[in-house]
Amino acid sequence: MSSRAVVVGSGPNGLVAAVMLAAAGREVVLLEAAERFGGGLRSEELTLPGRVHDVGATVMALALASPAFRELGVERMVEFAHPPVAAAHPLDDRPAVLVHRDAGRTAEGLGVDGAAWRASVGAVARAGLPLTDLLLRPLGPWRGGPRAFASAAGFGLAGLTPATAFARRVFRTTEGRALFAGMAAHSLLDLRAPLSGAYGLMLGALAHMVGWPLVRGGSQALADALVARLRELGGEAVAGHRVRHLGELAELDAGTVVLDVTPRQFLEMAELPPAYRRRLRRYRYGPGVFKLDWALDGPVPWRDPAVASAGTVHLGGTLEEIALSEAETARGRHSPRPYVLLVQPYAADPTRGGHTLWGYCHVPNGSAVDMTAAIEAQIERYAPGFRDRVLARHAMGPAALESFDANLVGGDIGGGLASLGQFARRPVWSPAPWRTPLPGVFLCSAATPPGAGTHGMGGWQAARLALRAR
Repeated sequence: MSSRAVVVGSGPNGLVAAVMLAAAGREVVLLEAAERFGGGLRSEELTLPGRVHDVGATVMALALASPAFRELGVERMVEFAHPPVAAAHPLDDRPAVLVHRDAGRTAEGLGVDGAAWRASVGAVARAGLPLTDLLLRPLGPWRGGPRAFASAAGFGLAGLTPATAFARRVFRTTEGRALFAGMAAHSLLDLRAPLSGAYGLMLGALAHMVGWPLVRGGSQALADALVARLRELGGEAVAGHRVRHLGELAELDAGTVVLDVTPRQFLEMAELPPAYRRRLRRYRYGPGVFKLDWALDGPVPWRDPAVASAGTVHLGGTLEEIALSEAETARGRHSPRPYVLLVQPYAADPTRGGHTLWGYCHVPNGSAVDMTAAIEAQIERYAPGFRDRVLARHAMGPAALESFDANLVGGDIGGGLASLGQFARRPVWSPAPWRTPLPGVFLCSAATPPGAGTHGMGGWQAARLALRAR
């Protein structure tokens, strides 16, 4: 069998797989359809010349927590910039709730809910990286020991609870419940759905464990560093090369093919056994997003000045408001007051050419509705005069996002619905879902465990299986 490995797609999973295979001595060719490497790690001048915007991922908590990126030495590859405040949650009639790197300081800001924060989110943070290692490689080798297993069991029991039920049971105040809802809404799930609580717990804990940093200069720097590492190891990286069918790779004589694609693309690329094809067709995609990028003439004029120090801002008000917004999206509707996830890169990184800002709200998959007015109204709600600061804006709805990256099917940035039924069935029920029925062919996108996020673990698992197969 040929020792050559071909990796198709250069998102974080594809990049990790390529580097791991090359480090193991394989001859690697990385093929990327776009003219620039990175997938969701790309940065572009979307608004004005010199303004650097991250088209996809910006906040890199999972990159620091990931076993894959730690193994590759990610902190030696790029510089991470931490904002003074990890996240902020403004409210209408009271001060914003702040999430600090220090769990105790965060708890102090929650008043009577401080003890509940320490006992829930704080407990996950105290379990540390052994717990995240276990959660990020649920079907891989486990070296965490009994303590990590016990922590994972406790996390699983709590995380299975819908975010709305968890927030109401654990927190007593409007602030505590709203803060947890804003964290949980990253899941793109109806907050009444099982597993939505797990996202709130883990994301809050990561803020205390590793922070919510950005890559200085833009997320593209991380993609470029991984490509450079691949080339240092003797691998080849080719941009602007779209692979439409696996038959096109025959001339490369590859013994291993790793695909950073979702089930929809894989179905088009390969002749698959009928039973496996039927299973892939049952794979469900989640809601899409409508994303806006802005170039501003100064910082966002927040009513509560403390919000200016936050890298990430959750807009949507109370638990009840956020839950209603996400429920509307789950039903295929557009919320008039959507939950908005906003990122202020300038709070951590002044090297991006000025005050840039991005935000998105959740919309039904494939939506063609322009949500600009609704998103900006939510910002104005907490930052009166925001629109007066806008020099230029750039909008990307689901169709534009999928055109930018084919893995964002219908604007789904999660690579597939993150529901309980599809948690392990990503993309099929299997003890090794990264392996396909085709000999030597593996999947590694966010449609494989552990799902979405800049952690590279899908690529880590696929590469591990490919090397074991050898």
